Parts: sequence; structure tokens; C-alpha cells
Amino acid sequence: MDIQIITTVVAGLLLVVAVLGTVLPVLPGSLLAIVTLLSWGWILGSPAAWWCAGIGMAIALAGWSASTVLTGRNLARQKIPRGSVALAVALAVVGMFLIPVLGLFIGFALGLVLGEYGRRKDLGAALRASGSALKAMGIGVLVEFGCAALASSVWMIGVVVHFSTR
Repeated sequence: MDIQIITTVVAGLLLVVAVLGTVLPVLPGSLLAIVTLLSWGWILGSPAAWWCAGIGMAIALAGWSASTVLTGRNLARQKIPRGSVALAVALAVVGMFLIPVLGLFIGFALGLVLGEYGRRKDLGAALRASGSALKAMGIGVLVEFGCAALASSVWMIGVVVHFSTR
């Protein structure tokens, strides 16, 4: 079997994992997409492969950055300190082991609310701040997911063009 075909099949599987990794935090989805596209473009080496890999990497990087910026800005706007975020991350890790898949999200949300309640001493204010931060995080995840999926679509165009001109 040709190395280009094997590389393309492996890249396709890795891109599926990358897109899923933006929603299910098993692997860093956008980073995996960028590394996969770079490797695929480098191994195939055709102009179509390089162009599509470059465009796909730019889209994945934009989604990764947007997700980080959206969440970070909202945390700063809500004045949520690192201590509350650290508690949320710690409970997310615990939740991940107690309740597979959903435990990560439940633990993070619970940790954020508890951290904010401990700081603000007002459950309503803690719920509002935490809810706003969680909404921003959800939007960030959706943006990152959409960009990873779009980068994978650009890769598919590259696959078609590369193998049809070969």
C-alpha cells in the first residue's frame, strides 16, 4: 500500500479524534488537528496538500485562540480569581473519575460555584458569575469545535485534489 494512502487514512482518523477532543477533553483537539495537518502536508508534499494543511492549521489555531480568549475575558469580566478556577479544575478531575465523561463538566461547574460562593458569600451572585463563565466556556468550546470541523473539511478537499491530480 502506498505511504500517501496510509498517511491520509491515519490523518483522517486523527482528525476525527481531534474534533471530538474539542468537546470531550480526552486529547487537546485543536493541537492534535494542527500537528496532524502539518504532518500530513509534509509527508504528501504536494501543493494541494500544503495549501489545505496550511489553511486548516490556521482555522484550527483561530478556533483554539478564540476559545481561550472568550473564556479568559469572561472570567476577568466576572472577576473570578484563579483560586476559584483552580478549585473548579480540581473538582473536574475528581468528577472525571467518579462520573465518566460528564463528571468533568459537572465537577468543574460545581467547583466554580463553590469557589465563588466561598469568596462572595452570596449564592445568587456566585451562581450568576459562574453561569456567565460557564456560558462563555460553552461558546468557546462550540467555536473551537466548529473550527476543528472546518479544518477537517478543508483537509478533505485537499485529499480529493491531491489524489485526483496525482
